[in-house]
Amino acid sequence: MTKDVRVRFAPSPTGPLHIGGVRTALFNYLFAKKHNGTFILRIEDTDQNRYVEGAEKYIIDALNWCGIPFDEGVDKNEKFGPYRQSERKHLYKQYAEELIAKGKAYYAFDTAEALDAHRKDHEEKGKTFIYNWHNRLKLSNSLSLNAEEVKAKLDAGEDYVIRFKSPQDETLHLKDIIRGDIKIDTNILDDKVLFKSDGMPTYHLANIVDDHLMEISHVIRGEEWLPSLALHYQLYEAFGWEAPEFAHLPLILKPTGKGKLSKRDGDKLGFPVFPLKWTDPKTNEVSRGYKEDGYFAESVVNFLAFLGWNPGTEQEIFSLDALIEAFDLERVNKAGARFDPDKIKWFNHHYMQEQFNEDLAEAFKAQRWELADIDVNYIAMVIDLVKERATFVSDFWDLSHYFFTAPTEYDAKASKKAFKDGTKDILTQVASIIEANEDFTAEALQNEIKGWITSNEIGFGQVMMPLRLALVGALQGPDVFDIIYMIGKEETIKRIQNVIATL
Repeated sequence: MTKDVRVRFAPSPTGPLHIGGVRTALFNYLFAKKHNGTFILRIEDTDQNRYVEGAEKYIIDALNWCGIPFDEGVDKNEKFGPYRQSERKHLYKQYAEELIAKGKAYYAFDTAEALDAHRKDHEEKGKTFIYNWHNRLKLSNSLSLNAEEVKAKLDAGEDYVIRFKSPQDETLHLKDIIRGDIKIDTNILDDKVLFKSDGMPTYHLANIVDDHLMEISHVIRGEEWLPSLALHYQLYEAFGWEAPEFAHLPLILKPTGKGKLSKRDGDKLGFPVFPLKWTDPKTNEVSRGYKEDGYFAESVVNFLAFLGWNPGTEQEIFSLDALIEAFDLERVNKAGARFDPDKIKWFNHHYMQEQFNEDLAEAFKAQRWELADIDVNYIAMVIDLVKERATFVSDFWDLSHYFFTAPTEYDAKASKKAFKDGTKDILTQVASIIEANEDFTAEALQNEIKGWITSNEIGFGQVMMPLRLALVGALQGPDVFDIIYMIGKEETIKRIQNVIATL
């Protein structure tokens, strides 16, 4: 690429960052790093009515947890600051007025009541009201009024908005990296509001001005902004600025594949749609987060990368560095990407196996009061034996509780299967072998007990099933001899005696 790559993620602080927003941030980050560029965070808070306390911090915390921190933005390397649009509002009016001076925009004085009346009139006639070339001269604006009338209204302090003057009978030829060439008939476009009566710009004006002033080279954003592309291209042209390249990412769809993924889908099907837990400051409603639900950040990032992008190979496991190396906007799909809650669990299971046992042990210990007095090194050894079957740290207790506390009851179906005539005598002899064994290692115990089974021509199942039941309380768990070694000789014999007495 000939120009420096500068991309921005520009969320609104109206609540927690949706997982779709994280995907947009991730693709911007991957593209920037692939091309040695800059990833920028800009907070688009022009709509102060929807501003939510704590949302901006949540966005930054979420990006940091995912391992995709911004290079430049709010309170960080403020090369083109400020990076909150509310702190830049003094900039926008002059650009709106520049468009008026160029004949590309105009003042509109229509009241909300007048516009509502026009809409109702159109609806009664089976039409849709659009404010543009076909009716703008019949409405109250600086195109239909003479200069004196306009000045009088402005001098009187009447409320107004500034609208873009969309052209008539033109065909726009737009380019999108993902979607290719797009043709738009300007006759179907409405004259969008650029500047509101409250003195704040709309998203359309503010984001174009900011992208230009911050020297954004590529705008990578969600598909929902595709209908705005025509206006944004025209604004660049109206200002005489070079437009950035655009890429509109596909929607993230519900698990059914129909419709856009929402928080309601997560609530209904039992999975988070936010990266971190969120507590609504107004209602105190708590929404689940991937971090608190036990997902690793690497799992979330790897999963999100595949929502709409594929590397063109069978490879699915990518570190962040590998994603940067492989990422290409040309390989992003146009079609929506189905969100699969089971697939992200699959990724989490994989990344579970890559974690250090010591780190997992600390996390596991913090979750269970039963482990408060247990040596973390012992817990790490237990985790090494069971983590192959775990997807979350919270799975460890069900998989390993018998390493920490003796079973108090025995699975009924397993008991019926394991205990037969003669089982009591077999277990009594096994306990004697374990008691007498001086080389107390898993390997030595295995050799001795298996040798005894073979020499006495006993079926392996006749010994191993009731032995496992005695140790675990069910017919599950890792190698029996690993369990015996871990819990120790005294505890093993006590559990064998207990199962004999009970069953």
